Amino acid sequence: MSKQPIGDPAPIDGSIPSESLRMFTTSERGFSAYVHVPFCTVRCGYCDFNTYTATELRGFSRTDWAGAIIKEIEFSNEVLFSTQNGFDADELSKSGTDVGNEWQHPLQSVFFGGGTPSLIPAADIAKVISTLARTFGLEPEAEVTLEANPDTVSAEYLQTLVTAGVNRISIGMQSAVPHVLATLDRTHNPENVRIAVDLAKATGLETSVDLIYGAPGESLGDWKQTVQEAIALETNHISAYALIVEEGTKLHRQIRRGEFQPPSDDLQAEMYEYLDAELTQAGFSWYEISNWAKTPKHRSKHNIAYWQGDDWWGYGPGAHSHIAGVRWWNVKHPAAWSERLSNNLSPALQREVLSEEQIYEEGLLLRSRLIDGLELADIKPEAHPAVSELVSEGLLTKEIISEKAQTGEKETTGERLVLTLTGRLLADTVILRLLT
Repeated sequence: MSKQPIGDPAPIDGSIPSESLRMFTTSERGFSAYVHVPFCTVRCGYCDFNTYTATELRGFSRTDWAGAIIKEIEFSNEVLFSTQNGFDADELSKSGTDVGNEWQHPLQSVFFGGGTPSLIPAADIAKVISTLARTFGLEPEAEVTLEANPDTVSAEYLQTLVTAGVNRISIGMQSAVPHVLATLDRTHNPENVRIAVDLAKATGLETSVDLIYGAPGESLGDWKQTVQEAIALETNHISAYALIVEEGTKLHRQIRRGEFQPPSDDLQAEMYEYLDAELTQAGFSWYEISNWAKTPKHRSKHNIAYWQGDDWWGYGPGAHSHIAGVRWWNVKHPAAWSERLSNNLSPALQREVLSEEQIYEEGLLLRSRLIDGLELADIKPEAHPAVSELVSEGLLTKEIISEKAQTGEKETTGERLVLTLTGRLLADTVILRLLT
């Protein structure tokens, strides 16, 4: 299981620095909610997410989950919209901002991730969505996504989700090839991916599938089969991630014992290039290094919120949050997380208050992954020589930023830097050179 970052102890009352709270309250940045479901029937060999099987829960159960999540939502409302935490409500009111629990900062997206969210009864998912909507409000076009294992959905389940407000489902396909799924310890029947996608589309849900490439023993031919079957599903969104072997996972131990060979960087690069070419031909466009959508409206709002540095509150054990330059993460075990909430204490374990330099560096790291790229004006002048080199090497491309003036003619407003296909494969190197 993944290790937590190291930060300062988080305040037990959940308080946020007054300046950050003021920035959040007055900001036009988007606000989202991530809701973590820590349950899995079986833990996959490659997975280092904060997940638990039934024997690891120490008395906590799936039936406890919704009530504890609702407690954390209520707790977050107190933190964000009360006049505690040292921010002056009277001063803020003078600036024209309404404050208090009646003022709402509506959510642009809600994402149920895991773990396996589709193991949770749809009625419990509905309770959580209802509480979020009542507490914060949902934007009219809010995106509400639930991750699902293809073996755990039915027409009735999906219809209840739609009634509750879910409008998008992300199905864990990973591969269409049985031996690759076996290496990853994925237990679903590949044929059930098509069934799950068709059921979801029949209920009116937007659909996405997740893929993983570069598993030990996966050939380019295996990957081509997976890509073609994913395209044939006729979803509007596809995510694909290169397998990273995380220390402490079962797969890491298997590779260390010599049972599998580690993923090949060259083969993974070849797989990515094939995927991008085939998806482009099928009418998809990349909008983030690991994500492709049929049209801009099918891009994941929640995904983009992370990459452009918006605000979000992460609910659930081990969940991470970010509010106006303050980042924190919850205790990992569901029982410990729930116990804190039962005592009206913050479930946060540690936090970081980001410096201006950290905000700048992370902004470059995150926004560079998007198709909108980086505005040249936002990059420090001392990095401009590196920009020129990266453009000449074919890793970045310069694009003119233009907008229509009142005359109807396009007006140039600056330049942006966008990763090329090769640049996407070497994104970490590109960012490192921009920061040194």
